[in-house]
Amino acid sequence: MRSVNKVIIIGNLTRDPEMRQTPNGQSVTTFGIATNREWTTKSSEKKNSAEFHECVAWARLAEICHQYLKKGQLVYIEGYLKTRSWDSAEGVKKFKTEIVVKDMIRLEKRSRDEDEMDYIPEDEVMGFDEEDMDNGPSSTMEAPMEAPMEAPMEAPAQMPMSDTEMSMDLDTDNSNENPIEKDLGL
Repeated sequence: MRSVNKVIIIGNLTRDPEMRQTPNGQSVTTFGIATNREWTTKSSEKKNSAEFHECVAWARLAEICHQYLKKGQLVYIEGYLKTRSWDSAEGVKKFKTEIVVKDMIRLEKRSRDEDEMDYIPEDEVMGFDEEDMDNGPSSTMEAPMEAPMEAPMEAPAQMPMSDTEMSMDLDTDNSNENPIEKDLGL
């Protein structure tokens, strides 16, 4: 039977990566990442919590993480969970679960200048400027791509009946007729 052990997180580094060498010369870098979760309770109260993840990268990826990552930076991490154990100096067995990093992508936060905000306002996301809200998409931004929608089927237009057709329709009320055929005009 097949099983899956895969982790994908996006979060901020809690400390600068620390690199060391194993006795056989293999590079290993460890660092921590914090992820946040937000939710709303039934009573409309907003809650949030943070989780802290220990990460370990090996070989060339360890060197890259040590060279390019810094505390506070936003990163995408993909890997798998690994639990290791050891005996402490006091003779107590200790366990640690870590994310073994297989892929890392540095992400950039939006810079915060005097004229720039650190988030994208909703109207910019939709491709509209405040001034052009009534006029449609702005000339400087493209409207988001959407899948084409199928046009709703319209009922065929009916021609108005003449007075003779109306009277014929009213006169042909046979209870033995099939109502479907009657509706279809058969």
